Amino acid sequence: MNAPVTEPLVKTAMAGAVLRLTLNRAGARNALSVGLMGALQEALDAAAADKAVRAVVIAAEGPAFSSGHDLKEMTARRADADKGKAFFAALFAQCSKLMQTVVRHPKPVIAEIQGIATAAGCQLVASCDLAVASSAARFATPGVNIGLFCSTPMVALSRNVSRKHAMEMLLTGEMISAEDARRIGLINRIAAPEALTSDTMKLAELIATKPHGTLKIGKEAFYRQVEMPLSEAYDYASEVMTMNMLAAEAEEGIGAFVEKREPKWPE
Repeated sequence: MNAPVTEPLVKTAMAGAVLRLTLNRAGARNALSVGLMGALQEALDAAAADKAVRAVVIAAEGPAFSSGHDLKEMTARRADADKGKAFFAALFAQCSKLMQTVVRHPKPVIAEIQGIATAAGCQLVASCDLAVASSAARFATPGVNIGLFCSTPMVALSRNVSRKHAMEMLLTGEMISAEDARRIGLINRIAAPEALTSDTMKLAELIATKPHGTLKIGKEAFYRQVEMPLSEAYDYASEVMTMNMLAAEAEEGIGAFVEKREPKWPE
């Protein structure tokens, strides 16, 4: 008798130059278990090295984008001799590494949110470079409601929205609508539920047409400079632009503009 086929925790699919990574624990509301985070980490690492991938979309199966950490998995480890301390520390370190991988990824990463994104699920949205949400999507950092403040989601959230908006979400734990998420800067665009994937892919495909070396330079520079004092940021950005000007993509792009022709980007 054949063993049952196990569905992957993260489904991968290429659409042109866009890689779609789909969280596939719909029955568990795509809770970020050790296994799911490991599968997503592996897929992102592979995408970083794949020259065919120019942009990445992170989507999800089922009614929830992600409900956050897997509380059942966490609770089960309270039976450990140390009451789960070592497991919890490793789990949060794994999650922190994953979120930083998204931020430091050489390709633009876009979140496609069809349902709720709460706690670490909201953190994943905030960690992505861009986010497109269904009008039915909702967002929250509800840890305060169960005695576990969303401290690691706070890191990503506070780097996307103003302090007052971040603190309101963290202190109340209340859900906010897609419209409010766009208003405060957590997401970029809202789509009708039936158009979510097509709208997200149009954005990803547009970005994928841009010179990939330039995008890599720009993304890295963006996240580095926002952590710097103003004068240091300008010094750093000036160095980046100087090196960028010497790159083949800039030479071709500027030459094409001056000569009024379409650029032919080097591979």
